[in-house]
Amino acid sequence: MGAKGSLTELISGTYLFEDLGEAALEAIAQEMRPVSFDSGQLIFTRGDEGRDAYLVSEGRVRLSVLTAEGRELSFAHAERGAIFGEIAMVDEGPRSADATAATKVSAYSLSRSAFLRVIEKEAAVGDAMMRFLCRRIREADQQLEAIALCPIEMRLARFFLAAVNAKEADALDSDVEVAFTMSQSELALLIGASRPKVNTALSLLEASGAIKRGKNSIFCNVDELENIAGLG
Repeated sequence: MGAKGSLTELISGTYLFEDLGEAALEAIAQEMRPVSFDSGQLIFTRGDEGRDAYLVSEGRVRLSVLTAEGRELSFAHAERGAIFGEIAMVDEGPRSADATAATKVSAYSLSRSAFLRVIEKEAAVGDAMMRFLCRRIREADQQLEAIALCPIEMRLARFFLAAVNAKEADALDSDVEVAFTMSQSELALLIGASRPKVNTALSLLEASGAIKRGKNSIFCNVDELENIAGLG
């Protein structure tokens, strides 16, 4: 498969573009440009002018904001198949968060002008973006609710279920292996807790059989995680 064919396959696996037809996927692939970032490199900062969205092909990007006290609060990690930076690309406003390469990252960029060219030819792409942004708002509401109201074990269970769903939407209650390379400190920032409390909660999840930790992955028992997450 050629480079454009591989890119089209990557695009079709994203939440944003998964329901589009072949012509729309190819139109997007034609407009995307490869970019790369070193581990630790700042891709953009909150408040920056932004005109590009990014699709991760390899590596991991940390999305975060700084509190008034100067504490970093991570709210998402973008890995292979994830899109970030789309808000500023769409509305031409300032970046709403910092984006930092947590590892060496390979990605594809899509500029605002390129996006507008695509939706002129393929109106379904604009509809897909609208649905995607609505989904982002719902996810943000759920994350804020979890941090404010849910115990750490429940937050972790929901985090791992989201990882499972991103990999295998129709997963049953058997163990599903998901890649997991972030540190406990990064995970703590992501769910709004301290590292020691996350360590304790992970041990509790493992003791219950909800997860099993591997070297660079987590084996997730969906049925048990759903019970802990209050979704069973």
